[in-house]
Amino acid sequence: MLSVENLRAAYGESQVLFGVSLDVNEGEVVTLLGRNGMGKTTTVNTVFGLLKPRDGRVSVDGIDLTGAEPHRVAEAGLGLVPEGRQIFPTLTVTENLIATARARGPGPAKWTLERIFDLFPRLKERRRNMGNQLSGGEQQMLAIGRALMTNPKLVVLDEATEGLAPLIRQDIWSCLSRLKDEGEAILVIDKNVDALTRLADRHVVLERGNVVWTGSTPDFLATPEIKERFLQV
Repeated sequence: MLSVENLRAAYGESQVLFGVSLDVNEGEVVTLLGRNGMGKTTTVNTVFGLLKPRDGRVSVDGIDLTGAEPHRVAEAGLGLVPEGRQIFPTLTVTENLIATARARGPGPAKWTLERIFDLFPRLKERRRNMGNQLSGGEQQMLAIGRALMTNPKLVVLDEATEGLAPLIRQDIWSCLSRLKDEGEAILVIDKNVDALTRLADRHVVLERGNVVWTGSTPDFLATPEIKERFLQV
C-alpha cells in the first residue's frame, strides 16, 4: 500500500534522512521507532509532501507521489494525525470532523460522523464545543477522528499518545486496537514501546536518519539489544 524507497531529505544544508525505506501493507500496523531527533517526523513530513525529498521514491498503491503536494497525498488515501494535533481551534468538534470529510469509491463511506462518535463517545458529548475548549486527550481523539473522516487507506499517527494522561493513553491504544481489528492499515510513531509491541505487526527503527533494524514483533521481542541500543535514552 505505502512504499518508501531510499528516501533522502534535508532542511537547508542539514541532511536528516539518509536512505529510509519502509513498507506498510493492507491491514498492517507498522511502527516507526527511534529516539528524539532521529528522523521519524521528517520521514512523515516527506511522505506527506510537507518537505520535498532530495532523492528516493514514495508511492501509494503503485502511484508515484514523490514530492507531491499534500492535497494529492491525501487524495491518494493517506490520513495524517500530526504531532501536536493541529485541530482547528475556532471550529466545533462536529465542524472539525466534517471540514475535511470525504468518501472514497462509489459505495457509502466507511467512516461517518456517527461512527466517529461511536468510536469516541466523549467527542459526541463535546460535539458543540470549540476545538480550543477541549483537553489534550480530547483534541487527540478529534485529530484521529478527523483523519478517519477522510476515509483513508492508511492512517499515520505521529506521536500517538505524547503528553496525555495515562487513562487517556489507554483510550487511544484501545481505539488503535479496534481500528486494527477492523482492518485499517496504520503507521504509528510513539515512545511507548511496550504498547506498540502489543499492537503492531512490524517495526522500523531509525538512528540518525538511517534504518538500522526492521522486523516483526516476535523478532523485536527476541532481540532486546535493539531496544537497549537504539531506543533507550
